[in-house]
This record gives sequence, structure tokens and C-alpha cells, in this order.
Amino acid sequence: MIISAVQMPHNEDINSILDGHSPDVLIELLKSRVSMLEAKMIQKQETSSFSIEEREDLLEKRENKQSSSTGKLDLSNPQLITYINNNIRYRLLGGISLQHLDRMRATLQINLMGGTPLQSVRHTFDLYHSEHLHKFMRTAADQLQVGLQQIQHDMAYLIEKLENNRLARTASNQKQENTKRELSEKQRKAAIDYLSAPELLKRTCEDIGRSGVIGEKTNRLVMYICFTSRLRAMPLHIISFGASGTGKTYLQEKVAQLIPEQDILEITMISDNALYYVEKDALKHKLILIEDLEGAENVLLTLRELMSKLRISKQVTIKDVNGQMKAGYLKVEGPVCVASTTTKEKIYEDNANRSLLIYRDGSEQQQEAIMDYQRHLSAGLINEQQQNNIKALFKDMQTVLRPLSVRNPYAPKLKIPPEVFKPLRSNAHYLQFIECITFYHQYQRDIKTCPMTKEKYIETTLEDIGYANILLKDVLLAKADELSGACRKFLEKLKKHLKQEGQSTFFAKQIRLAFKMSYPTLKRHLSV
Repeated sequence: MIISAVQMPHNEDINSILDGHSPDVLIELLKSRVSMLEAKMIQKQETSSFSIEEREDLLEKRENKQSSSTGKLDLSNPQLITYINNNIRYRLLGGISLQHLDRMRATLQINLMGGTPLQSVRHTFDLYHSEHLHKFMRTAADQLQVGLQQIQHDMAYLIEKLENNRLARTASNQKQENTKRELSEKQRKAAIDYLSAPELLKRTCEDIGRSGVIGEKTNRLVMYICFTSRLRAMPLHIISFGASGTGKTYLQEKVAQLIPEQDILEITMISDNALYYVEKDALKHKLILIEDLEGAENVLLTLRELMSKLRISKQVTIKDVNGQMKAGYLKVEGPVCVASTTTKEKIYEDNANRSLLIYRDGSEQQQEAIMDYQRHLSAGLINEQQQNNIKALFKDMQTVLRPLSVRNPYAPKLKIPPEVFKPLRSNAHYLQFIECITFYHQYQRDIKTCPMTKEKYIETTLEDIGYANILLKDVLLAKADELSGACRKFLEKLKKHLKQEGQSTFFAKQIRLAFKMSYPTLKRHLSV
């Protein structure tokens, strides 16, 4: 026979316990009983009159007892964490935030297994707030009519496991974000072979089409080269213009699928100061995709600084370890490549001046080609596996590109037409685009070393300049045009229509019906 003892709360006896609780509390007290030897050890602990050997034996027994009563913890669903022990269920609704490690705000529900809905305690509070935590545990013990010691033991165990899980998930997320794309020897060889073969830009343009980008041959190649420029010290930026429903976002998303995922930051909506609070090097050589500039109006100034100065900084007020307010300094390093779309060309002129501008092809032929592709895709006639293989190859090629410098020996002789709008920035974009083409051809160029700085570099060829002239012809002319791209297309289409009809005058309604245009759009074009 084993003689055991029940440990009573401080300054409490069996009568006072029954006065403040239901008789069911006796069952919980009996569950927490210990042997007389252990009770004697506890009493000695309180009077600090036991030996080291007795203390170690007591601690070992307590650890064994706690480990045998830790219950069942389910972390499989981060949004609904469940812990069950001794017929008591703890549920964290919504999980635990990974953003702030100095707090653990949670919505906690405690109830008895098989109990009624009234036998349930719910509250939202910070588990690190000692006063709120103790008040919640006392409330739960009273309402569920269970021992307070049991609740305290369970909560201590649960919080410790939540801490460990959150730290592990945070470390895993950071490792995943910082992990570079790893290539096998076969993948690396295939990527280098592709970059080393002749007619690289021609094959690149064709394979971008095979990856699922319909039409837009010049635009898609210009955009891909701009996205590749994120790996350089001075990247290019690009803005796609077009009417609503013409596929601006479609083109940007499709070409972005050729870039490794870890190099992309997508933005639909963003707050004013969000970019200042990322890690210092988190944006370096990243491709920032903005679905619509209207959703990023709050950070347009920040983006312009990041595009021009290659870094952003801000002075803020923070608390030091003593709780005193002092000035702090936030700094985030670039460079980045910013790509965005919009229907409002003039409103975002400051951002447009820092970017290459492309106009979506809104012709009937282009729309019909896209719809035909959609029909084939719906019928299962598109080889999606082949498209995925091409996308994977392009991502591998982006991974093997090395951070080499580019020198253009022909730059002093290159001049842009004087009619080009904002010639200073347009000239810089023109030269940078040529260098990006050279950079993309790095496996077809000899690597040279500067005798003074020992810097490794490759040189631009006349072929690179020829490709740049072909691809940027419409872009530079668009910048020199007083009309917007959409308005210019409307004017050319109108002249062609009047010539076909043999007319020199027209009515607005007649053109609106012929072009299937909305009245506000037509009015905007005619009023320029």
C-alpha cells in the first residue's frame, strides 16, 4: 500500500476550498496527490532544510511527473493550435504572430472535453503579460471548476512550446528567404550552354513566347532585359501603359515567371513606411512588381529615391533600453528593378521619367491571338509541362549570370536624337540598356582585367548596340512624342480609317461606334 498526501494551496484547508468551489474540486486535488516521501521533500524545500541529494531526487521525480502529464499538443495547423491535457482542451484561435517576438498576443479558449458551451473560457490577451495571464488562469479555474495548479502547469508548458515553435518557424522562414537557387551540375551546364549559343536574343524572344507570352515580341524582350538588369549595379526600371483590360498585368506577370521566386517582391497595396522596415539588404538586386501604381501611391516618393539613389533612409524616434526616447536611423540598400503598370500616364510622370515606357498592343489581332490561346488552353491543347520546363531553364540562366562589370568602348560616339524628351535620362537609359544586353551575353564575351583597378569586365560589341537600337526605337520615339502612347495610336488608327472610308471629316459618334470606344475615352483623345 502506498500512502499519499494532497498539497493544499497556501493558507487554505479543505473547508475553505469547499466554500469557494464546487465539490468537483476535490477530484482535481486528488489527481495532484503525491507520495508521503515526496510531500516530505516539498515541506523540506519550503523550509530549505534538505540535502543536495534529496533536492536532486525531488527535481527528477517532478520532471518525470511533468513529462508524463504534458498531454497532446497539435501544431499541424498554425491557425488553430490545440493542446489537450487531463480532459482540459486549450485552443489558440488564429495562431501566434511571427512578427513580434517581444509579445505573444493570442485568442485562447479553454474548455472541458465533452463539456457544455457554457463551460468554456475565451479571452484575447498577451500571454507574456503576467497580470493578465494570472487573472485569466484564475477565471478559468473557477469557471471550469478545476485546480488552479493544473491550469498553471498546462499554461507554462504550452507557452514554452509556443515559444520554441515560433522561433523555429521564424528561423525556417528566414532561411528560406535567404536561400539561393541551387542548381545541379546538369542544370548549370544546360543554362550555360543556352547562354553560350549564337543568336541568344532571338532564341530568348522565341522561348519567352513558348513559355506562354502571346505576341508583344518587342515588349516582352525589353521587359525581360530590364528584369535581368536587377543583377547589375545600376538596374533599369519599366512601366507598362495601356487601357484597362488590354493585358498590362498579364505581360508583367508572365515575364516575371522567368525570374527566380526569391528575387521577386510583389506589391498590390503597401503602406507609407513599409519599405523602411525591411532588413537592410532584403531588397538588394530584387525585382519589385507593382500591379498598379494606384495601389502604391503612398510609396511613390520612396520608390523614386530607391530607383535614383539606390538606397532609402529615414530618421525615426525609438526607445532605448532605459525607456528614453532617442533618434534612430533606418536604412535600406538597393539596387532594385521596379516594374509597374498603369492606365494614367501623365499622373505618374516623375516615376515614368526614371523608367523605360512600353505601350501594350491593343490591336484586334493581338486580342484575337490571346483569346485563341485561351481556347486552346481550355481544350487541353497546350503543353503546360513544356512551358514549365522553359520557365525553369530561364530561372537557371538567371542564377548562373555573374556580377561582371560592362564597358562600352563605343559609348563616346553614341548620340540620341535631340528631339527625345528628357534627353539626359533618356541617354542614360539608352546606354544602360546596351550594357544590359552585353551583360546577358557574358558567356559569349572574353573577360578582361583592368590593369589599374584589377576589375573584371566584359566589353560591348557593335552587335549589342544594334539590338538595342532595334528594341528601343519605339520606346525613345514615344518619349519624344507630345502625345501619349494611347492617344498616338488612336490618331494613327483614325487617319487609317478615314483614308479607307474616303472621308476628311467625321462625327464623334461615328468614330465611337466604328472603334467600339466608350464616350469618356473618345472625348479624352479628341480633347488633346
